[in-house]
Amino acid sequence: MIEKVYKMTRDNVKTVEKLIFDENINYLHMIFNKGEGLPEHFSNSNVYMTVLKGILSIALDEQEIHEYSEGSVLKIPFKTKMNVGNKHDEILELIVVKAPAPVK
Repeated sequence: MIEKVYKMTRDNVKTVEKLIFDENINYLHMIFNKGEGLPEHFSNSNVYMTVLKGILSIALDEQEIHEYSEGSVLKIPFKTKMNVGNKHDEILELIVVKAPAPVK
């Protein structure tokens, strides 16, 4: 078999799973319920964030919180302060791609 297959969690509980973490990209799958999210941090690469389900509430650098619904794709530059979370009742599901893969 040439391809390698990865399976995402299909659940409604908080999930942050590293599906692909190699020298090319980091590919993450995240699920957040209302009030959940990531700790505030700075992006360690270019970040591409796809909203699969729900509404993403995100503050970047010193901006106010902006909200993005499913089907939205965000491109967030390297070294941007990020505050990512779900402020709504509906489950938030994201795919996050970091490219190039961050160098440790």
